[in-house]
Amino acid sequence: MAENYEVGSIVEGKVTGVKPFGAFVALDEKKQGLVHISEVAHGYVKDINEILSVGDEVKVKILSVDEESGKISLSIRATQEAPERKERPKQQRKPAGGGKRQEQSKSQGFNTLEDKLKEWLKQSNEIQADLNKRAKK
Repeated sequence: MAENYEVGSIVEGKVTGVKPFGAFVALDEKKQGLVHISEVAHGYVKDINEILSVGDEVKVKILSVDEESGKISLSIRATQEAPERKERPKQQRKPAGGGKRQEQSKSQGFNTLEDKLKEWLKQSNEIQADLNKRAKK
């Protein structure tokens, strides 16, 4: 079992090192691979140290083997069943900037960059004029 590891096979390994980007897992005495942090668990992993420690026995799936460099990419996540996803109620997003300008843009359809630039300059000038009025008070 020392030399050839097939892509797609699932093997047991031992965590030999934990870094912020992933964990190194020994597959045997001579070969080890890397489990990238994105392949550690289903869902977002903020701190890999909360999930893995050196010495942990883990089941990994071989994702790829680079024949030239000998690097092996592994996944713990691929050996686990994905948790059921709960349907989140869709929230209606409020348009940024008060909504009025956004509605005007939608009713106009596609705007060229030149048209948009003119609109932005006009808005900027209006805001600047308003600020100048406030400053004079």
